[in-house]
Amino acid sequence: MLYLIGLGLGDAKDITVKGLEVVRRCSRVYLEAYTSVLTVGKEALEEFYGRELILADREEVEQEADGILKDADTSDVAFLVVGDPFGATTHSDLVLRATKLGIPYRVVHNASIMNAVGCCGLQLYRFGETVSIVFWTDTWKPESFFDKVKRNRQNGMHTLCLLASELRLWLTDRTEVTGAPGDCEVALVSRSEGESQGSSLPARRSGPLTFASCPPAGVAALSHGAVPSSSIGCAAEGAGGARF
Repeated sequence: MLYLIGLGLGDAKDITVKGLEVVRRCSRVYLEAYTSVLTVGKEALEEFYGRELILADREEVEQEADGILKDADTSDVAFLVVGDPFGATTHSDLVLRATKLGIPYRVVHNASIMNAVGCCGLQLYRFGETVSIVFWTDTWKPESFFDKVKRNRQNGMHTLCLLASELRLWLTDRTEVTGAPGDCEVALVSRSEGESQGSSLPARRSGPLTFASCPPAGVAALSHGAVPSSSIGCAAEGAGGARF
């Protein structure tokens, strides 16, 4: 059996009782280590779970999934994911691969940013398409998020912007963000930064986004039950005075 187990948003203790029981009886336990991060490291998880964890990076999950699924038809294998297992398309693909090989699977859900973001006061049913914002480099500057944010705003919907792990780690090293390396003026963390990010995109994007009526709002550390005013991590945007 393949078990996909959500770890929640905080530390080792955020795993559910059911999830922990499964982890302790599996023959192998993988920790997905690239779509998100917890506030504690692998060693803290191993100590609390009482199990050795095998780190699984993007290449292994996306290109070498057969190794993870090996013998899962005759023994129990756990795949641990920060947040909820289906918060990333990568994990849906793992389920499809298992199904194709005739391997049964079970999912143990947990809290995810997709629902925890409601703590900022915005109604979940008024969110449009979620977007990912990656850390721009000199040779790679994906812009697809711009069109999606703009479309959501035109429809009067909020937008949840998920920051790539590299960008989150870069941001959390700073108490005041004034810009990122290169042209990425980043992550729509404040009104001025959001406007700068939008205006740095090519003219073919039909002009920059402005946030005069909807200043950005960053949230982080949601597992602690509060939204620190100085936190940076993700944001929501919408029309008519809603927040980015």
